[in-house]
Amino acid sequence: MGSIQNTILSRKKIGIRLLYTVFFLIVFEILKIIVQVTVLFQYVYLFITKTYSKPVRKFSNKVSFYAYRVMRYITLNENTLPFPFADFPEENDAPVSAVRFE
Repeated sequence: MGSIQNTILSRKKIGIRLLYTVFFLIVFEILKIIVQVTVLFQYVYLFITKTYSKPVRKFSNKVSFYAYRVMRYITLNENTLPFPFADFPEENDAPVSAVRFE
């Protein structure tokens, strides 16, 4: 009887994780759109001013790192729920100091 109870409990936990995964798949799709808009804006800004926008660059770095954390969770490579269920992740890699176009 105990093993049946453990199996049911485990399937319940799997189902809950699946629901979180579906939620974060939707979040990931929204993040993809945000990244695309950010990239397009950055290049339009770059063409007009001939320099990149530091705030947009910093924002896109944070968004890309958050998307990475979401991907790790939905692919079962991380157990910690991403934001909004945990703190927003800090930037892991700082952007390069100079952008080159070679």
